[in-house]
Amino acid sequence: MSRPTGRPPGGDGAEGPGAGRPRIPAPRPPADDLPAPGGGTPDGPGGSDDHDHPTLGSLLGAWALAVCSPEEAAAVEAHLPHCPPCADEARRLRDAVGLIRREDALDPGPELRSGTMEECLRRRPAAVPLPRWAAPYDAETARLDALLRDMGDTEWDTPVRLRWTGGERVLTLCGVLAHLGCADGLVAVRLGLADPLGPGAPRTVADRTEAAIEHCLRHEAPFVRDRWRAQTRSIVRTAAREAAAVADLPVDFAEFRRPVRDALVGRAFACWIHADDIAAAVDYPYEPPAPGHLAGMVELAVRRVPAALADRRRAGLAAPARSLTAAGTPGRTLLLEIEGRGGGEWYLPLDSPAALATPERTVARLVLEDVEFCRLAAGHVPPRDAAAGQEGDREATGDTLRAVASLSRL
Repeated sequence: MSRPTGRPPGGDGAEGPGAGRPRIPAPRPPADDLPAPGGGTPDGPGGSDDHDHPTLGSLLGAWALAVCSPEEAAAVEAHLPHCPPCADEARRLRDAVGLIRREDALDPGPELRSGTMEECLRRRPAAVPLPRWAAPYDAETARLDALLRDMGDTEWDTPVRLRWTGGERVLTLCGVLAHLGCADGLVAVRLGLADPLGPGAPRTVADRTEAAIEHCLRHEAPFVRDRWRAQTRSIVRTAAREAAAVADLPVDFAEFRRPVRDALVGRAFACWIHADDIAAAVDYPYEPPAPGHLAGMVELAVRRVPAALADRRRAGLAAPARSLTAAGTPGRTLLLEIEGRGGGEWYLPLDSPAALATPERTVARLVLEDVEFCRLAAGHVPPRDAAAGQEGDREATGDTLRAVASLSRL
């Protein structure tokens, strides 16, 4: 990544002037200490390895700003526990940096990108306009591509933790791209494009992921990234050219079917969540989608909640229906409020997906913030830990939270 290196402050230092105040950083285990010149005690005031005391002192400002090379940072950090004056100076510099610098992404935020695109298209409309339902996928794949462009060679081997309700898996960054690309490939096939896994490819996302990872092991990271990027661009271009003809075509994901318009919003959601997983693995800030795109993801997930609740009830994982409700007739209702610029309000039927949800039959109210709701739907937050406001029937709100979490899958 093209971002600064270095380590944050922490721990206590050696005894000496200013003892008792926090030192920077905690002493390393002996096996990690840098060797002193000619052997002996690591890094006393005389210096460490090829760095003498004046040189290490001159690096403190760069270290505080986290712009040292890894070798320089290691030398400074080995020196600080043994030199109280330098430790005090490093602490003061770190405190000063904390007042003037935030750990923000170096890339423009998603709102800037979407706002710029909207203004450009207002002044000069596109010859082939992108349908609104394809815009989140276009934006999120472009944002992930920008993140990947900043990756260093060694970071492509970073373990990335993928989580969903009831499961977890660790993949390399290439493995995550393989997973995204093979799932997107099902949309590509429905649009008339080639399957990235070739003829006779598996149908389920889990099986396709295994095949894609095996395929990617035979190629270098740039090849995997280029193939993923080329497919995302082909999907966007085809969706734009043939929007009216393809919007309602069903995409077969084996476990479920979804029209192209919803499938692309779902794939945008997956791209954001896994891009955030990648960013967390390499310790890089990553912002949520632009509000308009986040709203589409929230709305898609909300629409799936009643069916998910019914599935859990049939499996014995949710409380039974309180009453039999005929299709189209009013039944018990939950008011779901999603706060934030990507949110809204929805009345959801509790006893049957086909029942009519009405304010008059509301028995419970559930409130979540938009990003928290998405993290819950992605399986990144357990239902019991979700920051949710609840009123009314606690059984209904608890079952609904668990139904939202059940939307997640590999």
